[in-house]
Amino acid sequence: MGKELVIVDYQAGNLRSVVRALEAVGAHPSITSDPDEVRQARAVVLPGQGACDSAMVALEASQLTSAVKQVIQSGRPFLGVCLGLQLLLDFTEEGNVPCLGIFPGRVRRLPPGLKVPHMGWNQVHVVKDHPVLRDIPQDSYFYFVHSYYADPEDSSLVAGTTSYGVSFCAAVAHDRLVATQFHPEKSGPAGLQIYRNFVAYAKED
Repeated sequence: MGKELVIVDYQAGNLRSVVRALEAVGAHPSITSDPDEVRQARAVVLPGQGACDSAMVALEASQLTSAVKQVIQSGRPFLGVCLGLQLLLDFTEEGNVPCLGIFPGRVRRLPPGLKVPHMGWNQVHVVKDHPVLRDIPQDSYFYFVHSYYADPEDSSLVAGTTSYGVSFCAAVAHDRLVATQFHPEKSGPAGLQIYRNFVAYAKED
């Protein structure tokens, strides 16, 4: 096994904010765009902001697509943030392109008539227990910046919901994978708790 905790760099994220949040909870993450380092990591964070279609182009160009899939399929701890959630689904309406296809579902644009992007603080209602979501007070506020949202076909994947014109999936959890539509690194103490939980979870055998 390679480095303990790796952040995937595919030119689509505010990586420094994620690094600072992880360092604040005692982790020592590495940033890499090397597919082999991703494959060999003990735990992986896939951040991202921007557009799904261009993010998929960047992942493919860096030969990271298969590496990310292998980590998830191996059952190692994985945390997706913002685009790192949306990219897990089959297909995005943003550019009408296929995504990673980890879970069946579509990435949909927020309903017409709403101000987009949905930007700022909003509440997350946790609907599924997971170690990475432990000790998060119910209906805590987290910071969002997005115009599209993940809509997985399997509702049992949904770990948290948020309302903005429509009730949408704010987090998914499945086995050792957790992904959030919001940005924990921009979300104060509650967000740091998620990173703290993930770091502790990644150290479990």
